[in-house]
Amino acid sequence: MNLNSYLNNIGFVGINNVYKDLSVCKLVEHAILKGEGKITSNGALNLNTGKYTGRSPQDRFIVDQESVHKEINWGKINVPIEESTFDTIFSRLLAYLERKDIYVFDGLAGADRRYSIPVRFINELAAGNLFVHQLFIRPNEKELENFNPEFTVIAAPGFNANPAIDKTNSEAFVIINFDKKMVIIGGTMYCGEMKKSIFSVMNYILPKKGVLPMHCSANIGKDGDVALFFGLSGTGKTTLSADQNRRLIGDDEHGWSDEGVFNFEGGCYAKCINLSKANEPQIWDAIRFGTLIENIVINDKGDADYSDGSFTENTRAAYPVEFIPGAVIEGKGGHPKTVVFLTADAFGVLPPISKLTKEQAMYHFMSGYTSKLAGTERGIVEPQATFSACFGEPFMPRNPSFYANMLGERIDKYDADVYLVNTGWAGGPYGTGNRMKLTYTRAMVTAAINGELKNVEYEQHPIFKVMIPKSCKNVPSEILNPINTWKNKYEYNKYANELARKFNKNFEKFSEVSDEIKNACPVVMV
Repeated sequence: MNLNSYLNNIGFVGINNVYKDLSVCKLVEHAILKGEGKITSNGALNLNTGKYTGRSPQDRFIVDQESVHKEINWGKINVPIEESTFDTIFSRLLAYLERKDIYVFDGLAGADRRYSIPVRFINELAAGNLFVHQLFIRPNEKELENFNPEFTVIAAPGFNANPAIDKTNSEAFVIINFDKKMVIIGGTMYCGEMKKSIFSVMNYILPKKGVLPMHCSANIGKDGDVALFFGLSGTGKTTLSADQNRRLIGDDEHGWSDEGVFNFEGGCYAKCINLSKANEPQIWDAIRFGTLIENIVINDKGDADYSDGSFTENTRAAYPVEFIPGAVIEGKGGHPKTVVFLTADAFGVLPPISKLTKEQAMYHFMSGYTSKLAGTERGIVEPQATFSACFGEPFMPRNPSFYANMLGERIDKYDADVYLVNTGWAGGPYGTGNRMKLTYTRAMVTAAINGELKNVEYEQHPIFKVMIPKSCKNVPSEILNPINTWKNKYEYNKYANELARKFNKNFEKFSEVSDEIKNACPVVMV
């Protein structure tokens, strides 16, 4: 079906101009001419997304249909919406786009073509179309000739929902319709909504094909050894996977099949707050012409100030994976030998690195712990524990235990070592202690990946029960056990027990898991 027929078939009428698969240069030109963004001194296009500078989890819905009803983990994360409501919003969205220009990009989600999903993106903004052009996999000529979209994403930031009529929570909405194989997005310019909506689709579809979908980055060594990095925003997932001594497979979303690991995307979406060339040279150099940056403060000379979070702490850069030197362009690797769970513990009590059993790995995977820091959100005056199952709960349509069981099976089958790495604080909580040095974290991760931690001596943490190495190359041994970095050992135990209680309270909702996984819960020491 040609594009015009396709558009007519889904309800588009009276479109002004349809721009299909424009080049990066043309998309940047259109965005500038239409006032969507401005070019910075390094050539990147800066987009200010206005009110919405991040995802809006309260505005995400899944159409409740018989075909998916029993498989979705309904609740605060996966909120149902009626099909009739979707139809009403969609019809008004189509009317809104009449006599407007639209931008179309045909891309793939999934580097392994056995499992990839063809996705057609229809954007109101040229800048939004630039984003998906750089973030998703660009098909070759033959694939484009035979392109038949399995899913369609329509993003119209200028169209607002009416909560009183549409049963939404605000003017913004992201609605996934599995029967119609469509995602509609409105009321928000934040480009990450497009990326994560398709990630949610993959997280529902791929398990049926025997693939574990994962919110993680991945890289590969010169000997073909693959490592995975799970972690929530701010834990170092993108930073640690961008390693000059290893090749990047992808920075955020992957599948683990019987053949190995593959990237879902063709690009990276790096967080930029406090970005520096010294600490993150690959990301720094990737921000150039063709890169879309979001909500970064630009001075009068056109230079980006990455230290300024005036618009948001969630500043971002979207660029194709080939902007990272030596990246694995084909987006595939073998079975991982090392799995790293990253957490930024602002309580300062978790070890900087510890080894996990399979059951502990499943426990921490389902917990998905990190900290929100004081000052990052209104009303937060001290560190707050936050738990996001599978290190990406907002994107997981199924029950977290479903994905954890798939992970456990793969850890067993492919003999993967799993480590919990704390990139947060030591010597005290946030405000008292110090953030773990990136050089130490890199050294510990390198040691884990190289197998140097397999045969060292370990000691068990009395509360969290994880195994702590007593030595690690290029890391002072005294910092490996976190209690040693605190001046007041009583205070350490108080904070550690407080965090343990939070872990246990959070895990009460997972009553269906085995006793072996429940036994991985921390022990509260009175």
